[in-house]
Amino acid sequence: MDNSLIGNTPMIKIESDNKCMNLYAKLEGYNLTGSIKDRAAEYVVENLISNNDIYKDTQIIESSSGNFGIALAAQCIKRKLRFTCVVDPNISTINERLLHFLNANIIKVHDSDDSGGYLISRINKVNEILKHDGNNTYWVNQYDNEMVIRAYRDTIGTEICNNVTPIDYVFIGVSSGGTISGISQKVKEIYPSAKVIAVDAKGSVIFGNPPSKREIPGLGSSICPPNLNKSIIDDVIEIDEITTANTCIELLQKHQLFVGASSGSVYAGVKQYFSSSTILNHSMNIVMIFPDRGDRYSDTIYNPAWLNSRK
Repeated sequence: MDNSLIGNTPMIKIESDNKCMNLYAKLEGYNLTGSIKDRAAEYVVENLISNNDIYKDTQIIESSSGNFGIALAAQCIKRKLRFTCVVDPNISTINERLLHFLNANIIKVHDSDDSGGYLISRINKVNEILKHDGNNTYWVNQYDNEMVIRAYRDTIGTEICNNVTPIDYVFIGVSSGGTISGISQKVKEIYPSAKVIAVDAKGSVIFGNPPSKREIPGLGSSICPPNLNKSIIDDVIEIDEITTANTCIELLQKHQLFVGASSGSVYAGVKQYFSSSTILNHSMNIVMIFPDRGDRYSDTIYNPAWLNSRK
């Protein structure tokens, strides 16, 4: 595995109708297995090995809707480590197949939690496994792991601060909390006046909104992840799934960017946030984090049958 394929992803400028908006998109789908999660997976596994926290016979386990599981599976297969991924019915077909071919042990929960999602059920399953095999199993726990935050702060956080000078706004999708915490810490360190805008999914409970069923994985959560306590957020935008899907299709047709759900939500969040012309009346640099590619969403966003069922 060539770790040079992780990080230093493209930053492109997207044409905007508003001349005051300098829109930049960080394309994380260019990482090794196709998402921003490669950064944290590599960082965490390397640190666990160097600190002797895991050994060759240790089982790595994680709850994941897909991307982080795939990234961890790639790191584990490289190092001949056992990896178990706890997933749920919302995992895309392609993500499940990739986990299979990366030799992951896949455990799927089927009972939804009180919020209508599956995250709490997945975590309960992880804890059940740890109870029986805890002495030889390490739970990465992307929801509450300082190493995950450091990974994003030291890699993509540093990169976007070097790519765009200065940064006035950065829009970041929120799920497990590590990405926005790491990036916001670095951006605020370098550009204290920059505004960090969190983009959440409608139906997510992260910021205290009422829960409802969500079908697209990767954005939003059934819990408020502890990692989020380390973030520095100025404002929050909530995007519904149909808007997410329509915006992804807009990015493909108008800008030829084949991106995933969080990317569409982030772009929709920018447009919603700046819908009032009084907010933005002079030139500003706006960075958007696009976490993954669109092929992971062939069952949902890029599936006409799914789109029609949601209308």
